[in-house]
Amino acid sequence: MPVNYRETVLTNGLRVAAEIDPGAHTAAVGVFVRTGARDEPAALMGVSHFLEHMMFKGSATRTATDVNEAFTAIGADANAFTSSEMTAYHAHSLPEHLEGSASLVLDLLRPALRQADFDEEKGVILEEIAMYDDNPFWVVYERAIEAYYQGHPLAHRVLGTRESITALTREQMHGYFTSRYSPGSSVLVAAGNVNFDALVTLASRETAHWNGAGQRRVLTPHRPAPARFRHPMEKATRAYMLMMWPSVSSTDPARYAASVCAQILGDSGGSRLHWSLVEPGIAEEADAGFDGRDGSGECIVSIACEVEALERAEDIVRRECAGLSASITEDDLTRAKAKIATGVALGGERPAGRMRRLGGVLTTRGTYMTLEEEMDLIDALTVKDLREHLEAYPYQPVVVGCAVPA
Repeated sequence: MPVNYRETVLTNGLRVAAEIDPGAHTAAVGVFVRTGARDEPAALMGVSHFLEHMMFKGSATRTATDVNEAFTAIGADANAFTSSEMTAYHAHSLPEHLEGSASLVLDLLRPALRQADFDEEKGVILEEIAMYDDNPFWVVYERAIEAYYQGHPLAHRVLGTRESITALTREQMHGYFTSRYSPGSSVLVAAGNVNFDALVTLASRETAHWNGAGQRRVLTPHRPAPARFRHPMEKATRAYMLMMWPSVSSTDPARYAASVCAQILGDSGGSRLHWSLVEPGIAEEADAGFDGRDGSGECIVSIACEVEALERAEDIVRRECAGLSASITEDDLTRAKAKIATGVALGGERPAGRMRRLGGVLTTRGTYMTLEEEMDLIDALTVKDLREHLEAYPYQPVVVGCAVPA
């Protein structure tokens, strides 16, 4: 049975949408909020991610234990994530418990922010930052993003820094929550075996007290400046290199061509970088990816190799980038389309995957597009389309950084 899409907007501005499949054996629900690290004042860096943790500490009527026990009682798998662009809270359960899951998720979105919980969780966040500071790949990624987006809000670290989290107060977090978590910046999405009318009725009742227009994201123009860095790390046992250059935004129609080009360059198997770096043993890992953002975007190549091979690896990446447009064949395009189709199909098989895709689409692009429509756009790509994209956004690394053993 085909998936049926429905949506409505509540009187308070909250958008409710669902991909309904009566034949599904499960149902998933989530709230996606258009706020993330890029929307934070620099002094409050990391507050979005910290706030995500605080949501599970309970509301005015529930403690953290109550929240955990309530999800467990209905067998729901609940989780959340924060990025530069958005924050999401979601749960996956049997269809008969969808309304219970939705009620709990909506209750999370109005947290108590108790001082004792705040103080306790601050220690957890600082431990998480310390853990990632020991990860060479994560360290070089954050340094590269900061260099690439220097002076731009997209340079903000999702976790924040030791300094910003240590200085953050409960009152500052509450102010950020009030300004960013508004009905107009949020969307309630569901997928699977969903009773949409019942979901709308529940949402209308449980968000009736939600109000406020909230702050809107300001898109700041950005032009990256060339940068290089080398970061010694005692925890590193090999070299990790990242190379970045400009690409299209998450709403640009060329995003599909950007994804396919990156896959041809650096997919995990059968790509240009696999055959030129991994197969000959020059690098242990070599990947390329496209990351479209709101109003901006970048292409990233990541390499893991011995320190002695860094210079040679960089030369090979630059050579493959320079020759990519001329070397693309119909076979390359066919293989890339097949790989993407498989990934999309796997992600769309379960309501949880459908829900996350739907929330992401509505939060980043604003308008609905079916999974099948997106696949048709990818399938329609030609070699000419890829070459036109590479001409508009040439693969010329702007930022090159590496973490190496101290």
